[in-house]
Amino acid sequence: MPHKLLVVPVFAGLALLAGCGAAQEAPTLIDAAAAQPDTDQVSVNAADVAGLGPVLTDRSGKTLYVFTKDSTDPPASKCVDQCAENWPPLLADGKVLASGLDSALVGTVARPDGSMQVTVARQPVYMYAGDTGPGQANGQGIQDAWFAVTPLGTRTGAAGAPPAPAPPANQVGPATVFAKDIPGFGPALVNQDGLTLYLFTKDSKNPSKSRCDGDCAKKWHPLLTAPGKDINVQGVDWDLVQTVPRDDGSLQVTVGGWPVYLFTGDKKPGDTNGHGADGVWFAIEARGCKSTAPVKTKSEEADGNTGY
Repeated sequence: MPHKLLVVPVFAGLALLAGCGAAQEAPTLIDAAAAQPDTDQVSVNAADVAGLGPVLTDRSGKTLYVFTKDSTDPPASKCVDQCAENWPPLLADGKVLASGLDSALVGTVARPDGSMQVTVARQPVYMYAGDTGPGQANGQGIQDAWFAVTPLGTRTGAAGAPPAPAPPANQVGPATVFAKDIPGFGPALVNQDGLTLYLFTKDSKNPSKSRCDGDCAKKWHPLLTAPGKDINVQGVDWDLVQTVPRDDGSLQVTVGGWPVYLFTGDKKPGDTNGHGADGVWFAIEARGCKSTAPVKTKSEEADGNTGY
């Protein structure tokens, strides 16, 4: 049985109380930064940013970024002088609080001027001078080098980029399953980059079994997780989140017994181009049920390049 890390227990127990046919309210993600005590303590918090999904912020709710030109082994910042004016480093004199992420990911590293910069997964983190308030992410993708950082310590994908191919089983990290209300669509589950998760009705849910492999798995990437690692769960009853071995030995995440997938036709957070594809692919909700959101027309389906 996999371990699950409950990031924010917004709906703990809800899925056990309501069946797939019962109505549910749209999930509401809690801005962890708003829950921090009123102190000067530096903190790193998980929060939901429109267009990106779950990312990390500082105590005031400002989005945190990583710089792909920095070093992570060993950690070192290469953003100084004018760069550091545009991208102020998140500094800390002592212990850094962590909310909504594994505190073991958070550390510090000495900058060239001797100040201590916060790191997440060994990556120095920054704010962007162009973000003037909470919930903004105007620095995302700038110069194809600056990216908001997720609660897993991974960078968010560049805008418009399709999901990366599924990595080999020995290279996959811990998975993330978040509940999110997608504007114009309704409640659905997403991964750490805000990309919609789907179920395949030709799979088996009891017992769990994926029947999507070969060319199917190239278009519908199984959501994999690392053996023995925590699955990050937010807004979902963690008893619903399990894993099932695939034929290649990798571990696929299941929700409510259904193996879950990402669709290559979704290019950015909030896309739901796979919903209703061929009458067998549907976005999945927090109760482990297929979404009841309206299905696209045939012409809309063709535009989304669906199919398996």
